[in-house]
Amino acid sequence: MKLTQWLKERFPIDYPKFVEINEKLFIKEPIPNHMKKWWYCMGATPLILFGLQVVTGIMLTFYYVPSPEMAFESVRHITEDVRLGYWMRGIHRWGSNLMIISLLLHIVRVYFTNSYRKPREINWMVGVILFLLTLTFSFTGYSLVHNQLAYWATTVGTNMIKEVPFIGMAALEFLRGGEEVTTNTLTRFFTIHVGLLPPLLILFVAIHIIILRVHGVSEPEGYPKGHFAFYPHHFYKIIIATLLLLTFMSALTVILPPGLGERANPAETPLHIKPEWYFFPTYRFLKLVPLQIGIWASAVFLVLLTFWPFIEPKISKKMETREKVAYTVGGLTLIFTVGFTIWEMMVF
Repeated sequence: MKLTQWLKERFPIDYPKFVEINEKLFIKEPIPNHMKKWWYCMGATPLILFGLQVVTGIMLTFYYVPSPEMAFESVRHITEDVRLGYWMRGIHRWGSNLMIISLLLHIVRVYFTNSYRKPREINWMVGVILFLLTLTFSFTGYSLVHNQLAYWATTVGTNMIKEVPFIGMAALEFLRGGEEVTTNTLTRFFTIHVGLLPPLLILFVAIHIIILRVHGVSEPEGYPKGHFAFYPHHFYKIIIATLLLLTFMSALTVILPPGLGERANPAETPLHIKPEWYFFPTYRFLKLVPLQIGIWASAVFLVLLTFWPFIEPKISKKMETREKVAYTVGGLTLIFTVGFTIWEMMVF
């Protein structure tokens, strides 16, 4: 009783109202009936994976040394000497891949169910920013192993940045800490990966969720109208999804454990240098066209993708025509993305 009084004096909150608000916002939050389908829960999967990435990332930083002399050795120490270190690194590695896959599936679902339309245009734009931040997360994290493939993939990846119109060279020098990949590059990538990107991602996730709460989840046609409370049905679904993801990533870590490769050697270029699979579509496209044209085309695509909810209404006043164009554009983009990815995977 004295403790309760002590807390009330220091936190003068109307507790009954506080509990009521929290129950309404979380426990009793109305969820549309179509969300009972697992396919419509893809939005929660990247958030779960991001939480796991934060936990495993913090654990890895206890042992990782972000210097060119010690980076590779510290990763080897984590993988081979630290108890369950290979598992923690494996969860972190596979989590980053699954996070990108789940975001891609979420974007595809949102696009083809027209959930980006008025009044949810801004949330679509925030979602695109979150996807680009996640790709940057993966790119900077991949380089931290500091083995041969990571070093040269970083070199090739940052070389393309200098071709970006207007800001390319400045961005290249900022990322590398100079014109070439040097000792500064690794520490800068570590700082961006650990210090800059997490708060940015958390900020945009918060904005994404707030906008979602304001407008609610869009309800596609063909499902019975109505709602159910967040707790217990949806809450337990998220718990099950988390356990399934942990089990799946653990199995991948055991079957396909994270490797080490060879220590980075700037004087020896590997025969086959490729970025990670999530950059394959862009990488393959840039091989087919002159680099400057490819960079400009990629920039235009990103602008169109980001502002598509505002571009689509300008196509036609007829909803039927707009939907045909939207499905055609989305279908072709999906075909080219998957096709270029498979094509690049088959090239050795």
